[in-house]
Order: sequence, then structure tokens, then C-alpha cells
Amino acid sequence: MLSKKAKYALKALLVLAEEYNQGPVLISDLAEREGIPKKFLEQILLELKKHGTLQSKKGKGGGYFLGKSPDAVTFGQVIRILDGPLAPVSCVSQTSYQRCEECKDEATCGVQIVMKETRDAIATVLDGVTLADALKKKERVKIKAGARKARK
Repeated sequence: MLSKKAKYALKALLVLAEEYNQGPVLISDLAEREGIPKKFLEQILLELKKHGTLQSKKGKGGGYFLGKSPDAVTFGQVIRILDGPLAPVSCVSQTSYQRCEECKDEATCGVQIVMKETRDAIATVLDGVTLADALKKKERVKIKAGARKARK
């Protein structure tokens, strides 16, 4: 399950993607706009800054901004930074592999086979969607919803 930390990070990053190349955004503005507790958001943004996803500017006109283009940041990258591996079990993790103690033969373990397929499917989706892609999807949904409202 996606942690609140990762969910809040993605929400904040989508705002910063919308504001890309328009200057830094204050933490307080991000927190208020997305309904995220400010102190928690500060911790999240610092972690993302540490990994190069974000940059910040101090002083007047300061705040946070994307350190990379919105089409260079995937959901998978963000989730791995904040929540760790995408794999549902450690024996199929590409970044944090650990052998299962109770498994006699990994090559023929039915659980591992299915969990690897699950990990691959999750990674394919999350690594294939950038912040820019998510903004486009969001815009398409808004347009469809507006068209439906106009017909009523």
C-alpha cells in the first residue's frame, strides 16, 4: 500500500510540476493547497531534495521547485525514495533482495513467481508514468467532466 508520505509527495510534486519554470513555491502554500500537514511536508520535501528531485531557494521569493523536468520524474522513482522497493516481498526485490528463510527452492516457488510478476507489473506502470504524464491525464479527466456537466 502506498504510504501517506509517498502520496503527499506525489501530490506536492504535481503542484510543482504545474508551476515548473515559474519560480519556487512556499511549503506553506503547498501544504494549504493540497491539505498536507506542513511539518510532515517539510520532512518529505527535504528527503526529495536530498535525492535531487527537488531544489530550494532561501530568502525572499524562496521555496521549493523541481530539480528535474516534469517528464524526467516518474512515480516509481518517488515511491522508491520514500517507501523503498516496489516489490511486495523481499525475495523479488531488485533493490533490496533478501532470500526467504522458509523457501526451499526459489526457482520453483509459486509465491515468488507470482510476486515477481506482480512487482514487474507495478514497476512497469509506475516507472512508465512521469509527473508530466499525470498532469496530462488529470487535464483529460477535467475536460471530460466539464463536457459531461455541460450536457446536463
